[in-house]
Amino acid sequence: MRALIFILILAVVAAIVAVSTGMVSVFQTRPATVPTVEARDGKVAVRKGQAPAFDVQTGSVGVGSKEAQVPVPTVKIERGDKTVSVPAIEVRPAEPANSVANAQ
Repeated sequence: MRALIFILILAVVAAIVAVSTGMVSVFQTRPATVPTVEARDGKVAVRKGQAPAFDVQTGSVGVGSKEAQVPVPTVKIERGDKTVSVPAIEVRPAEPANSVANAQ
């Protein structure tokens, strides 16, 4: 339930931001009228109402690329020889079984 309320709050905030930044413009084109009900001589007369109409204009966002001059650092790499200690691995294969028996 809390998640639903949180989502509704976010939707309301997003709508407020969209209207306040000019990304969404809402104009009323037809006013609303309420239905009228009259009772005369034991008869009821009802005239229908009218729902309002709105014109909604939305902004657009363009995504693309353009070329621009941007300062980029230059990296200089110098090679040189330096003596360092590195790990060494020595692999000795197993001796054949015949040579072990002959050695005894």
